[in-house]
Amino acid sequence: MQRLGLWDRGSAPLTILCLGAHSDDIEIGCAGTLLRLLAECKDVRCHWIVLSGGGSDERASEARASARELLGSATAAIEIQSFRDAFFPYCGDQVKKCFEELKQQVQPDIVLTHHRDDLHQDHRVVAELTWNTFRDHLILEYEVPKYDGGLGSPNFFVPLDKPQVERKIELLLKHFGSQRSNQWFSAETFRGLLRIRGVECNSPGGYAEAFYCRKCVV
Repeated sequence: MQRLGLWDRGSAPLTILCLGAHSDDIEIGCAGTLLRLLAECKDVRCHWIVLSGGGSDERASEARASARELLGSATAAIEIQSFRDAFFPYCGDQVKKCFEELKQQVQPDIVLTHHRDDLHQDHRVVAELTWNTFRDHLILEYEVPKYDGGLGSPNFFVPLDKPQVERKIELLLKHFGSQRSNQWFSAETFRGLLRIRGVECNSPGGYAEAFYCRKCVV
């Protein structure tokens, strides 16, 4: 499969907007991709927005600690909002206002967000508002495995090597203690999906993260 390089910006900074409904969504969906970008790009600037979790000291602390360790020395703005988990469709006007304010703060080169057809209602709202707000940007929609199912056939792949995979899993298991009681939250779940996506794109390292890319100008 022919590979296209989309990240080579020379000395210019690469600005990334990461959007997650819940405190572990970004890491589950695209931590490996972020690790690869941080390793390959000289100047990465990241705006990291979690829409729920701010009402819980534990969840907010988990989100901040994980983001800080993952992003390392990269320039980063980390924001944890307090919208009620599982109620995003019912407070949509307030979530929309948050996105409109965000549009004035950042003009990203890449937006990493939820999949528009995700079966979780909060995830769908975030994805829909991403497209409403950032209409002339490269938007990559990541996937989050869950009880509801809904995994599909993504069309954009980022190959990962084994150290990046293990680092992603390490960060998830280290920082999100509140989720460890969930039977799906395990190294096997995360590694298994990464391996399947690696097979689908013939990744040299055997692993990959996959995204839905609805519009891309090359």
